[in-house]
This record gives sequence, structure tokens and C-alpha cells, in this order.
Amino acid sequence: YTHSSALSMAAASAITQNFLFSIPNHPHSGIFPQSCLNFLKNSNRNPLKIKPVAFNGVRIFHRPNFGEPSQLFRVVGSNSKFLQLSPHKTHSTRITPVKSMGSEGSTTSTGLQSVFGVLHLTVSLGIILAVDKFLKNAFIAAAIKFPSALFGMFCIFTILLILDATVPAMATSLMKFFEPALMFIQRWLPLFYVPSLVVLPLAVKDIPAASGVKIGFILVGGWLASLSVAGFTAIAVRKMVKTEMMAAEPMAKPAPFSPLEVWTWSGIFLLSFAAAYVYPIALGTSARTCLPFLLASTVLGYMVGSGLPSDVKKVFHPIICCTLAADLAALAFGYLSGSGINPVLGYYLTKVSSNPGAGDILMGFLGSVILSFAFSMFKQRKLVKRHAAEIFTSVIISTIFSLYSTALIGRLVGLEPDLTVSILPRCITVALALNIVSLFEGANSSLTAAVVVLTGLVGANFVQAMLDKLHFRDPIARGIATASSAHGLGTAALSAKEPEALPFCAIAYALTGIFGSLICSIPAVRQSLLAVVG
Repeated sequence: YTHSSALSMAAASAITQNFLFSIPNHPHSGIFPQSCLNFLKNSNRNPLKIKPVAFNGVRIFHRPNFGEPSQLFRVVGSNSKFLQLSPHKTHSTRITPVKSMGSEGSTTSTGLQSVFGVLHLTVSLGIILAVDKFLKNAFIAAAIKFPSALFGMFCIFTILLILDATVPAMATSLMKFFEPALMFIQRWLPLFYVPSLVVLPLAVKDIPAASGVKIGFILVGGWLASLSVAGFTAIAVRKMVKTEMMAAEPMAKPAPFSPLEVWTWSGIFLLSFAAAYVYPIALGTSARTCLPFLLASTVLGYMVGSGLPSDVKKVFHPIICCTLAADLAALAFGYLSGSGINPVLGYYLTKVSSNPGAGDILMGFLGSVILSFAFSMFKQRKLVKRHAAEIFTSVIISTIFSLYSTALIGRLVGLEPDLTVSILPRCITVALALNIVSLFEGANSSLTAAVVVLTGLVGANFVQAMLDKLHFRDPIARGIATASSAHGLGTAALSAKEPEALPFCAIAYALTGIFGSLICSIPAVRQSLLAVVG
């Protein structure tokens, strides 16, 4: 149920995103507006005499012969230039108006492309989600504790490497086939982190205030320490190997949100909110009934936050806006229904596959995020190979430092052992951090997810200023330090202003989570961490 809902969300997003490009007279539709004809009439010295419309709606223009006729302009089909000089001297020419057969064909073709685009996205994303679900069920059935999505990522990456070595064209085709799904994941990635923040009031209600302060201290201090260790390690290795930088593969950016998407989700929110208020169990359970408006409020908050000015986003990150929107929707519904906010937040993230909430739908994409790492690393494989020494050394040292320093500081400040264990993977992306803490007994996974996201928010807001303070000038060092300390959110913030650091951010972001998961899957490492925690 969760994965089918995820596909529905993907299809709805794709439809609204592509709809504008199939509207006649849209700037991208390729149809000549009537203003072009007016321009032609007014741009010549001699006025044109317009006779009635002839056969097929073609207007005939005649020019009086006053001496030597000038070269005429004529509007031609969509396969030619907009204005073209006529090669012949003539006294009449024909201008094709807006409703030409070519324009109608162009509109139809654009509409078909939009439909195929939606189908392409649905199929490619559906395959990734299906693979993730299959692996997850298989690992559960076999009682394997290793992260299933990570295993799938390694398999995909290996397949791509083999194809690239044997049949390069097939590897390229495979990359192109999954490109829509990868762009969808990249476009909505921050949303998949939000559920843990939305339900944060439930996760921390049993945590003493003093412990909360200690966690905050570890979060901020640990982020700065991890940033410094990763950056200085990268610089030291760079000085030893002295590898010159090479141009990275360009990384596409997702399209901005259109007004149509905002209005569509606004309509979904209003209608579903009203329906849930009038019929609280219209879809069978309260969680499923509240799912549409809670999901819509989360998406709308992200859209609004993404459209804020850059100066505002420095202190009011889109994820914060997104979280507040969902919490306000839950608060409003709880107030109007008389149930209070806590039960509604419980509907947001149920962690029950047969009765999912909006948060379960969003977090259902986390496995696909890990699988997408395979495609990202394959695309940057030449860069990884060239700068392997800097990347792998920095990631390995930074990851080990983050895990053990968190355990040690938690013990030194007197934080409860179960809470310390819950925040161990603070610098690892949510999808893999949750897998890591599941290997430990008594960990609070909701707290883990919240701390990971908050670490990312700290990095997103302050990473660039801190990199400058530490005098990290090299794009490799800046990218690795950012991703190793603040994972995806820090990566997004830095790459928006420093695109040259994005490839290194993306690689370090993936490898930090991968290496952290690998070492934590070793029983001896887990025992040593627990020994440090006390």
C-alpha cells in the first residue's frame, strides 16, 4: 500500500509538472501568436492590404508596386527560422496563421511527450521501489541485519560497471532509462527527511530537558568537529598525492515548482481536510483518512519554503517551513476535531505498513535514495578513481571519528546510554542511520532521525561560513567536509552556491553512509562502541 501511494504521488507530481508544456500558446509550445502577424504588418514601410481569408484559412497579402519591391519577410513552419528573407522578388506572399496544421501537430506531439514522460517516470520509479521492497522482505525473511538497500546499491553499481566494461551502450541506456526516477528523488529528497521532525514532539516528550541540552551540545559540537576532521584530512592527503583536479560530469538540477503544482496540492489539502473533518474514518482508519491533507500540507510547506528568498532560507530552511506546515495542519485538525495534536501526529507516522500515514509514505522513499547512490557514483566513477586517495581516506577517518567521538562525548557529559546510542550515526543520512541504530538494542529511532536532520540543518545554515573560517579553499576539501558532517542537507546548501563542489559532496555523502553501515554491521565494532558509551 505504501509503495502504491508513493507511485501515485510521483505520477501526480509528474502530471502537474508536465501539464504546462502541453497547453496551446504556452511559450514552449512552438505556436506562433497573432502578435507576429501584427508585427509583420507594421514593420514594413508600405501598408499591406488584407483580403478575405482564402482556402484553409490562409490570408493573402498584396503590396502595391511602388518602384523596386523590397525583400519580403514570410513566416514559415516550425522546422525553419521564425523570420526568413524570401529569396524571390515578388508582390505577394502567404502567411500561415496560428491555427495551422503544423501547429496542431506540434501541440499533439507535445501532449504525447508529456504522457510518455509521466509513464516513463512511473515505470522507472516503480522498478526502484519494487526492488527496494523485494530486498527488504528478502532480508527480513532471511534474518539478515545488513541494510538491504545498501546491498541493492552495490549490486546495481556492479552491474553498471560490468556493462560499461562489456557493452557500454547498454550501461548508457540503463542510466538514461532511470534518469526520470533519479531526478524525482533528487527533487523531493528533503521531503523524505521531514517526518522525523514533524513527529519530534512525540519523540522527545519522555526525554528530560537536561538530556535534550546535552544532545544539542553533542549535535552542534560534533558537527563542527566532524567538519574539521574531514576537511583537514582531505587537505593533508591532497598535499601528499598532488593530484590535479579534473572536470566532473555535469549534474542536472531539478525543475522549480510551478504555480499549477502549488494550486493542485492546495486543492488536495482543502478538499481532504474538509472530508476528514466531516467523515473521520472515510478511508477505513483515521490515519488513512488524514493521510491526504497531512501529505499535502507537507508538500505545500516544502514548495513555499523552496520559493523563499535565499537570505530568508539561510535562517528559515525549507525543511523548517515544511515541518511547521505539517504541524500546523495537525494542530488545526486536532483543535477542530477535539482530539488534540498528539493523536494526529500519531496518524502522521504510524510505522504500520497496513495502516500508513503521510510520514510513512515519505519515508518509504528512503530505500530508493540509497539505491540511487549507485547511479550517482557510476556517473562520477572517473572522478572517484582519480581522487580516490582524498575521498576514501577522508570519509573513512571522518566516519570513524564521528561514531566514536559521539560515544565518548555522550559518556563524558553524562548522557543516558540509550540516548547516546540513538545519536551515534548523527552524520549519516537518515536512510542508513535508521538501519544502523536498528542493530543496537533499545535505540530510539525517532530521536535518531530527528538528530540526523537537525545536524543537516545546522550544516546547511552555517557550513559555508565555517569552511571560510577554517580556510578550506579547495573544492574537494569543501565538498568532502560538508557531506561528511552534514550529509544531504549540507550538500544541497553548499552546492547551490558552489556547484564545483557538488560532485565531491555527492560522492562523500553516499560513501559516508555506506562505510558507516559497513563498519557498524561488524559485531566487534558495535561492541566497542557500546563499551565507549558505557
